[in-house]
Amino acid sequence: MLILRFVTGVLMIVFALSSMAGAQSPLEKLRLTYSAIGGSQASVWIPYEAGIFRKHGLDVELLYVGGGGRAAQVVQSGEVPIGVFTGGAVINSNLAGGDLVMIASSMNVMTFAVVARPEIRRVEDLKGKKIGISRFGSATDFGLRYAEGQWPIKRQRDFAVIQVGGMPEQLTALRTGALDAAMLNAELTIVARKEGFRELADLSKVGLNFPTSSIVTTRSFIKRNENTVRKFIRGYVEGVHYGKTQRTFGVQVLKKYLRNDDTAFVNDLYDLYILQNIPQIPRPSPEALKTVLDQMAESDSRVANLRPEQFIDARFFQELEKEGFLQRLWK
Repeated sequence: MLILRFVTGVLMIVFALSSMAGAQSPLEKLRLTYSAIGGSQASVWIPYEAGIFRKHGLDVELLYVGGGGRAAQVVQSGEVPIGVFTGGAVINSNLAGGDLVMIASSMNVMTFAVVARPEIRRVEDLKGKKIGISRFGSATDFGLRYAEGQWPIKRQRDFAVIQVGGMPEQLTALRTGALDAAMLNAELTIVARKEGFRELADLSKVGLNFPTSSIVTTRSFIKRNENTVRKFIRGYVEGVHYGKTQRTFGVQVLKKYLRNDDTAFVNDLYDLYILQNIPQIPRPSPEALKTVLDQMAESDSRVANLRPEQFIDARFFQELEKEGFLQRLWK
């Protein structure tokens, strides 16, 4: 009888454990797009590579769509529910009847430079030339508009602005002569300088608070899948913490996505992007969106009375703060 009871007890425990395992929810699939091959996107690369999204119940599929304007269209269409691209595209989408909304920040600093062919020695020499950006409505487009606000020459009247696609495509077009100048990120600016191209303007030095890389979805997706977004934000925030505290892993991830094995160079990019410019608490920034609204108000009367908070859904960070999640991460 004792043996029978023992065997019965063991079988009951095994059955209970099997039932619990079977009852566990499978990972939820989620597509996520990023819009540049640059360090600003590391805030999603790292939690993906470290398995942190999976830890929070998500099987994330990463997709690359070159240019923030194009990435915004993909997210607005519902083809991919969450994306990393400029917060300025959120405002443009809403003005066009869309429902994009910012749920987190990746980087609120412009690390772009206007890089030109060697024979172009000053801004005035760009008259009659072609300047490349990724897409209209992207961070590179907003950055160029900000730069030309300080210039004596203007687009359309004095120079042409050409949509090229991603950053690598811009550098290629610069090399082949298809472009006379381009808006490049920090890493490609370094590469271009080594090849003899000339840096005409460095936007990272002007102290501009701008939503260069933001985490964006649609209000309709949040309405249908609020808990999915909640899990994503938890994984995203934990991933930022992991990237900032695990240097060796972060550098390896940058090497993989940037396809660059120069350890010294990638370590410098780690310092620039992950340690310096990706915020420790990546909550959405009204101040950065206000920069976009102020710039747009100069030519579009529709934005005069709009507030940055209209384009932000802050509920997920408010929840994390209330439950102490952020404090526990950084204690």
